[in-house]
Amino acid sequence: MEPRACSRPVLVAEHDGLRAGSNLNPHDIDIDALEADLNALRDELKASAGPADVVHLKKMVRWGRILTVLGYGTAWIAPNPISALLISTAIFGRWAMVAHHVIHRGYDKVAGVPEHLTSKAFAKGWRRWLDWSDWIDPEAWRHEHNTLHHYKLGEIHDPDQPEHNLEWLRDSALPRFLRYLVVLWGAVTWKPMYYAPNTMRTLYEAQQRRQGDAVEPGSLMDWRNFVPFAQPGVQLWLRSYVPYIVLHYVLVPLPFLLIGQWAYFSVLANRLMAEILTNLHAFIVIVPNHAGEDLYRFDTPIEGRGDFYLRQIVGSTNYRTGGDLNDALHGFLNYQIEHHIWPDMTMLQYRRAQPRVAEICRRHGVPYVQESVWIRVKRLVDVLVGQTTMRHWPVRAGSH
Repeated sequence: MEPRACSRPVLVAEHDGLRAGSNLNPHDIDIDALEADLNALRDELKASAGPADVVHLKKMVRWGRILTVLGYGTAWIAPNPISALLISTAIFGRWAMVAHHVIHRGYDKVAGVPEHLTSKAFAKGWRRWLDWSDWIDPEAWRHEHNTLHHYKLGEIHDPDQPEHNLEWLRDSALPRFLRYLVVLWGAVTWKPMYYAPNTMRTLYEAQQRRQGDAVEPGSLMDWRNFVPFAQPGVQLWLRSYVPYIVLHYVLVPLPFLLIGQWAYFSVLANRLMAEILTNLHAFIVIVPNHAGEDLYRFDTPIEGRGDFYLRQIVGSTNYRTGGDLNDALHGFLNYQIEHHIWPDMTMLQYRRAQPRVAEICRRHGVPYVQESVWIRVKRLVDVLVGQTTMRHWPVRAGSH
């Protein structure tokens, strides 16, 4: 019988007398003991993967296909929020649950998993448009997310650090209501305007370095990220923008012309609404995972596995956990702490791990932050507009 995932929010203030707003002294933590306990749990979890994990993954894939069929099966009738919501939720699930965990090698060593649901084959070559037909190029995602974000979490070199990325907005003279509008615009255009160009930029820079070229890291707002006549914008247009637009806004709606022009227009309208909704859904769930005045940023590199574990915990937050519907709506990113400690596990392994990790953190006096996603969105937005500031890790944790 699997341990029941903890669904009650666990707040910083509940841990070993830490007051809300107080800073953690890393030298108060026995980092070697923390590492040993988490390593022991990791080994236990690794041995737990089996047929149930494969069945569950296939179930999540099936849910996405059903939502897609229902969405497009009704999208031709008229522009309506129900069809758009069905399509958008399917798009979100393919990224957050399937692509995310499969590309992280979470299912590579699970017996019985189909090859196309392993990192060796998923979204490779022509399967990209079958497995994960999104704005984001899979190879660029592997480098930007799996490597840079996970192993430089909260550092200046983390390409997905929200506070750093929006320093220009935090420091601007814009009135506060305009700052909120900027954040909203960013949320509804998130993948095409941020994630696709940012992942392609980091991949291009890595490719240039491998060729021995001197590369000055580009900025998020560099015009060359977006234009089709300079690098890395050329790669972005050829590998992301053009094929995505042709597939989703030309080829998919085209057969509905057989029903009539109104059906074609309705499908296009619903697909555009789904684009906005899925961007907003992903932004709400993903971006708050590592932002808030109660989470840490880091000014120094990681020192060993124990330090890595500790940083992933105090630099991440969970949401409410438990149950397939709740977890699927969160994209299983409500287990962000467990995922950042061990990036290469299955969705069910994170569910099994969650209460155990929370208990280990309580025992070692490590803040384990878990709150409603809506509370975390408020904390994120406060950081983005300059209302609050994240904590900075005082020193390297090191080993005792």
